[in-house]
Amino acid sequence: MAILNQKDRQFIQDFFAKELTGPVKILLFTTGQSEEASEGQKNPYLSQIVELMEEVVTASDKLSLQVVRRDQDPELFAQYDVPLLAVPALALLGAGDKDYGIRFWGTPAGYEFRTLMDDIVDVSRGRTKLSEETRRKLAELKTPIRMQVFVTPTCPYCPKAVRTAHQFAMESPLVRAEMVEAQEFPDLANQYQVYGVPKTVINDGVQELEGALPEEAFLEAVVAAAGAAV
Repeated sequence: MAILNQKDRQFIQDFFAKELTGPVKILLFTTGQSEEASEGQKNPYLSQIVELMEEVVTASDKLSLQVVRRDQDPELFAQYDVPLLAVPALALLGAGDKDYGIRFWGTPAGYEFRTLMDDIVDVSRGRTKLSEETRRKLAELKTPIRMQVFVTPTCPYCPKAVRTAHQFAMESPLVRAEMVEAQEFPDLANQYQVYGVPKTVINDGVQELEGALPEEAFLEAVVAAAGAAV
């Protein structure tokens, strides 16, 4: 049974036909096949995400999907810095398999599905819509930055925060940005005391932001976190 209805599939197909310019590979990190039944009891999305991503990539010949299973490809988990327990997870690669540091921990469902679509467009084009000032300051970073944006599928404000973090990652090889679905990763959400979303945690709590704040606020926090790491 298809996950996307015909109307949604047509919208996605038309959107990508208009917006995509280059290739995008989606890496889907998931359980081993022998683990699916037991893991699926903990996270019902696991049984659907492979099918969902297969439907997404059929919307354009510029898209491709590689399913990475932890019992078969642990070296790819390590290569893309995805913990073996962090499933499902997605990484988006551009032309030449360029890794921009964009990650989704958990299923990009609800409002976050549009985030995935917009991220795919950015990766396809190899550029963002961030301001020149933001791009300049991100290019000056000297220390690694990790941004974790905690979200839920029903939060209408979360996509703005995730998109900002993912665009920061695209603009700097030192920035890695993860959408973290709080309901699928409750232990991580508890670790960072996520009581409301979106909440952005930078470098394990050196800086934290709550809410869908302007680009400038994210940049200030990233620069401050980078300065604290020096």
